[in-house]
Amino acid sequence: MKQHVIIVAGGSGTRMKSDVPKQFMRILGKPIITRTIEKFFTYNPEINMVIVVHADYQALLIETLKESTIDVGKIKICLGGATRFDSVKNGLNCLENETGIVGIHDAARPFVSIATITNCYQTAAKLGNATPCLSIHESLREMNTSGSHIVNRDAFKIIQTPQCFELSVIRKAFDQTYRLAFTDDASVLETAGEKINLVEGNVENIKITTPSDLIIAKAFCDDGR
Repeated sequence: MKQHVIIVAGGSGTRMKSDVPKQFMRILGKPIITRTIEKFFTYNPEINMVIVVHADYQALLIETLKESTIDVGKIKICLGGATRFDSVKNGLNCLENETGIVGIHDAARPFVSIATITNCYQTAAKLGNATPCLSIHESLREMNTSGSHIVNRDAFKIIQTPQCFELSVIRKAFDQTYRLAFTDDASVLETAGEKINLVEGNVENIKITTPSDLIIAKAFCDDGR
């Protein structure tokens, strides 16, 4: 089945308190988004890639791509929307005449492993969708009006990306009206009535969101840059 990936880079990165969104910040000299793009082309050099970017940073994305060794001709760029849901929907619209499996991935997750990507695409090809996750090793408490109480951490998972889907099914799911409950793409599909299949993710696949994440990210770099 043909493979596609939508890299969501539509955020403005306010939590990072930087002049540029987090996906354009550099780790040991290389932009985060460049590392993310390279990881998917390493997995599949022929993958059909769409990058969704905020309109204010489209020129910066093009400049960032040109300074890399990435073949810009292999990438489609489309503009993001008011929410992540809108941005992903715009990315799906760029694939309106395509079929196969699409992965939807956060631009700020440059350390997803090839094994995780492979597992997600292969499982989605067999079962229709796949979402990478990790077990929780910390204790959890649930807040309520009377205070808080302990919960069984084994009943919960940490969710990552890429979340992979049969393209026609996820496109139909995104025809729904946006809800606050749509915290990721799997939640959109689940609300449309589909069962979500979880697969093992990788610990290094963090979403770089705060300045302290940049410190951790440097430890995950294995290319010397």
